Amino acid sequence: MKKAISLLLAVITLITPVLAIDTLSGGDIEIKAPSAVLMEKTTGEVIYEKDAHKRMYPASVTKVMTMLLIVEAIENGDISLDDMVTASARAASFGGSCVYLKEGEKLSVSDMLKCIAVVSANDCAVAMAEYMCGTEQAFVDKMNSRAASLGLSDTHFKNCTGLFEDPEHYTSAYDIAFMSRELIKHELIKKYTTIWMDSIRGGKFGLSSTNKLVYYYEGCTGLKTGFTNQAMYCLSATAMRGGVEYIAVIMHGQTSGERNADAKTLLNYAFANYALCPLRANRALAPIPVLLGTVDSVQPSYSGADAILVPKQGSADIEYSVDLPDKLTAPVNKGSRLGTLTVKNASGAIAEVPIIAGNEAERLSVPQIFLRLAANLAGG
Repeated sequence: MKKAISLLLAVITLITPVLAIDTLSGGDIEIKAPSAVLMEKTTGEVIYEKDAHKRMYPASVTKVMTMLLIVEAIENGDISLDDMVTASARAASFGGSCVYLKEGEKLSVSDMLKCIAVVSANDCAVAMAEYMCGTEQAFVDKMNSRAASLGLSDTHFKNCTGLFEDPEHYTSAYDIAFMSRELIKHELIKKYTTIWMDSIRGGKFGLSSTNKLVYYYEGCTGLKTGFTNQAMYCLSATAMRGGVEYIAVIMHGQTSGERNADAKTLLNYAFANYALCPLRANRALAPIPVLLGTVDSVQPSYSGADAILVPKQGSADIEYSVDLPDKLTAPVNKGSRLGTLTVKNASGAIAEVPIIAGNEAERLSVPQIFLRLAANLAGG
């Protein structure tokens, strides 16, 4: 015998019963850049793409991967924000966007990361690469390994800055969105990428963000700009409103104004038209009794994604229906499917989420069954 628990949630509006968003093509939204992607952070769903897998030179958007490796090293405990990093002669020699490090000058990892995130400091990027891996080349090898581990097939790095235009240094709008998504999973980075103005060297050297969206776009959380004569104006822009975060990548914009306008167009479209639909009912799942088991119950748990991206237009309540058995008979393997959470709107089911066993329940042996019976009789 089974029971169904119906729970209503009227916080998300939908127009169609779909499990995935239909990706818009380049002609559905008017942007000027030749290559772009719009992605939602939690699900990784691509809402919009325009020549998204074309390999292009990324300029300083390269530093998305540089910052990812730095943040991962901090959170893994390999380095600390308070560590002092000494600038080598090579790091101090870098031009372009920089904070004019002098050979032998020391800045904390926190200040180095701030300079990379806010003003795209090439000298600080190289100093951090050398600090973490000994040489920039060793760090670049690590960048490429990390890209490979993320499955970024259209990405290859030759340096950690994006300053030098090398034909073997390339990525794509999609790959940038993917690595940006990985980066903003680390809330630490937003401490730096949301800075509009700051300073280093005890306030003697001012910093002003190269990403103007930080100042004027509501909810902007970063992320990284880039420009060279070959790459033109590039941007990975991230923004969060109402708990939903989107990533808009623009490649080869003709001007910084066009680049920023394109990013705003994509982000505005996402916030206006889509929402996250949780794939979890808002009531705890009760343990299920187990017959003839070494434990009395099994705790059911949800599996799979936490949410899906759905169209926002219209107004239809979401209904969560949990279908689970009243009891189980041992043995029950951990991870085995016990039932289903069905998520519906007025048009029908939009998702089915497996509910699995969170623990195992081995079957009692014959002697154990007799011992339990004897104990029950003695107590009753």
